[in-house]
Amino acid sequence: MARSVSLLGSTGSIGTQAIDVISRNADAFDVVAIAAGGADPDLIASQAALVRPALVAVARAEAAPAVRDALHARGVRAEVIAGPDAVETAASVGADTVLNGVTGSVGLRPTLAALRAGSTLALANKESLVAGGALVKAAVQRADQIVPVDSEHSALAQALRAGARSEVRRLVLTASGGAFRGWTRDMLQGVTPEQALKHPNWDMGPVVTMNSASMVNKALEVIEAHLLFDVPMRAIDVVVHPQSIVHSMVEFVDGSTIAQASPPDMRLPIALGLGWPDRVPDAAPAMGWTQAQSWDFHPLDEDAFPAIRVARAAVAASGLHPAVFNAANEECVAAFAAGALPFLGIVDTVRSVVEAYEAPGVVTLEAVDEAERWAREAARRAIQAR
Repeated sequence: MARSVSLLGSTGSIGTQAIDVISRNADAFDVVAIAAGGADPDLIASQAALVRPALVAVARAEAAPAVRDALHARGVRAEVIAGPDAVETAASVGADTVLNGVTGSVGLRPTLAALRAGSTLALANKESLVAGGALVKAAVQRADQIVPVDSEHSALAQALRAGARSEVRRLVLTASGGAFRGWTRDMLQGVTPEQALKHPNWDMGPVVTMNSASMVNKALEVIEAHLLFDVPMRAIDVVVHPQSIVHSMVEFVDGSTIAQASPPDMRLPIALGLGWPDRVPDAAPAMGWTQAQSWDFHPLDEDAFPAIRVARAAVAASGLHPAVFNAANEECVAAFAAGALPFLGIVDTVRSVVEAYEAPGVVTLEAVDEAERWAREAARRAIQAR
């Protein structure tokens, strides 16, 4: 029987690649809902024509008429819902699997909705776990309910099958190094958004690509690994691996290290997230092991890229500081893209906002919302003051 899927963020990088995986495995998956922001009605309609969901959700209410017209033009009959709660509704339909490919902390409520509905959550929206870690973990109903889709965490989940959790010594996340791999802090003075968007290995959305350039994306992934796998922050390391072939590693207490290797193609972790614990045949090309190749690993330059150090401090401070870290970064990335903040100012500003935040004692959804609101306002003030 086909596995039912609700696909959130269908028009983004993760969503479009998920559509490709699903369309090539139509007997294995049945898409019951797709959700997107609504900025591209034609793409939404073309996706709906391909996978035929019963429900189409758009976050922007004003986009609904254009989406309905585009669906009608393609002969697609689907219920269209729109507004700020539409994506959360799509997450709540009770699909076997909900793939959350939404960008940003707006993915938190859909993440919680999917977990409460009992669906398996294929999680590509790391920000929802970072921002609301305690809430997400409290909503989990079974041990395997969250399946990571980030390539690094998918690699860790696969490698962890090699031994008992009590045998794990540390997790090693690999980082491509982003657009500025090998650059010193002095070299990063004056870099442009256009330069930051030129990732050497991966084809990702603009926000994730910029976060990769600043290493904030890797900082978020360290927090995510800590929360997903219940491993202390001190037992999670980052190493720069330019080829993006080894996606992460688990070191066990006997000195053995298990690594997951594959070409840099997000369709593989997406397919594994959709089919977990089963693998989807031919989800992506395999390695050409008979061809000569070499892999490099380098220590991270934390003076040039201090984001991971800031993330560790945020986790140590409180359960709400990671939400502040993420929200402040979203504001800073937007300011950098608009030319209102220099590249090095992104993490410098995030650090100042995190250090200034005083958290209340209890993590609630309202407290997360308030922490994010405070962080965004504090970041805007800091940006304006520069």
